[in-house]
Amino acid sequence: MTETNAIDILKGAILLEYRGKALYDSAVKTSKSESVKELFSMLSSEEDKHIHVLEKQFSRVSKGESFDIAELEKDHASTHETILTQEIVKSISGAGYEAAVIAAALDFEKNAVKFYSERASSAESDQEKKLYLWLTEWEKNHMLMMARLDNELKEKIWYDNRFWPLD
Repeated sequence: MTETNAIDILKGAILLEYRGKALYDSAVKTSKSESVKELFSMLSSEEDKHIHVLEKQFSRVSKGESFDIAELEKDHASTHETILTQEIVKSISGAGYEAAVIAAALDFEKNAVKFYSERASSAESDQEKKLYLWLTEWEKNHMLMMARLDNELKEKIWYDNRFWPLD
């Protein structure tokens, strides 16, 4: 991968993370449920971590230096898995704003997984590949969490509206 291409990819990755952060921050500001705010706040905080790592890599590559992934394992190990409680599902209206953010976030995270996994497969150095694989795993965890929450919200709507087959 040429230096210019690596820089362009890093710029695209940084923009992707800023957009995700903006989505999560808007949900924190508008949600009335504390548990929902905590969920989106945690996701926003993780996007901040991604931005920090990517901006560091961008700075290095734009100076002609190689990727530096020394801190990735440390940061990745501190990632915690959020447990989706029934309180969160109960606090979200299945057809409301938070549910729409969940659906948008699910699509967003799917795109991030695809973006980072494609970049990993075209990386020219092991360090670059490890960076994008690391990001792929983080985004995959977010995607799975959003998918689970989205499914629970759909089932809640179906149950509330009796969308089940009649006996």
